[in-house]
Amino acid sequence: MIRYALACPNGHAFESWFRNSADYDGQAARGLVTCPACGSAKVEKALMTPRLGRSSKTEAGRAAAAAAMAEVTAAGVAAAGVTAAAPAGDAGVAPSAAAPAAEPRAPVALMSPQEVELRRKLRELRDHLVKNAEHVGGRFPDEARRMHYGETEHRSIYGEASADEVEAMLDEGIAFHPLPTLPDERN
Repeated sequence: MIRYALACPNGHAFESWFRNSADYDGQAARGLVTCPACGSAKVEKALMTPRLGRSSKTEAGRAAAAAAMAEVTAAGVAAAGVTAAAPAGDAGVAPSAAAPAAEPRAPVALMSPQEVELRRKLRELRDHLVKNAEHVGGRFPDEARRMHYGETEHRSIYGEASADEVEAMLDEGIAFHPLPTLPDERN
């Protein structure tokens, strides 16, 4: 597992864990990594301090290590040109005298307008289904069977079923559909 310090263009900083760097890259490219404060999917890795082992357990040794880490962090921030109070919209990055001017980044769309609209419609559909159906929880397979065989009146229900229960209901010809879920609901 790897922990990344992340930041959004609105200045919110947060941390998240990933299996590896490729896992982060894949999720970020699909827009699955979002800011917990504002929901922005334009998240980038922030500068992180290295995790160093302590060579001394004395107070003086701890204080020296903390001071060195603070110097590394401050130097790294200055070299990267990251400002603490940048105007919204320029992602907190400003040119610095300590670092050569980098070429401006081209904007990257993490989600197309069509995907944003599809997600909005899926969320509306899910909200409508949940609002207008009865939640039966783990009793879902039993309730669906009772309705299928005419033992109870048909009504809209939703709940949970194991993979084996789903397979058995499909074998019996019971009609049902999973509730739509969005990737950000699993974060």
